[in-house]
Amino acid sequence: MKYLALLAYEPTVWDEASEETRQAYHQAHLDFHKAVAERATLLAGEALADVDAATTMRHVDGQVALTDGPFAETVEQIGGFYLVDAPDLDVMTDLCALLPTAYAIEIRPVVTIEGFES
Repeated sequence: MKYLALLAYEPTVWDEASEETRQAYHQAHLDFHKAVAERATLLAGEALADVDAATTMRHVDGQVALTDGPFAETVEQIGGFYLVDAPDLDVMTDLCALLPTAYAIEIRPVVTIEGFES
C-alpha cells in the first residue's frame, strides 16, 4: 500500500538548531532511506521551500484566484514529504519513527481511484 508522510515542523527549529543537531537531522533522514530500502519502496520524497514561497489557488465565482502564502495559517509548516510503498501501516510508522523528532508526521494511505490507476 502507498502512504504519504507529510513532515511538519516549526520554522524556527532549523534556524535555532546547532550544527550538531542539524547533522543529527540529516543522519535521521539517511537512516530512514536505508530502512525504507530494506523494508519498503521509496516512490518520491522532496524537501519543500518555506511557506513564504507558496502560492495558493482557489476558485472563486468561477474564476481562478491566486494568493501568496500557504493554504492555512499555522504555527507548523509542511517542510517535505515522502511517498512510500510499504506492506502496512505498522511498517510505515516504524520507518517514520526514524525521522527527526522535531517533526510532526502525518501519515495517510493513498487512495486508488478506479480509472486513475498509475
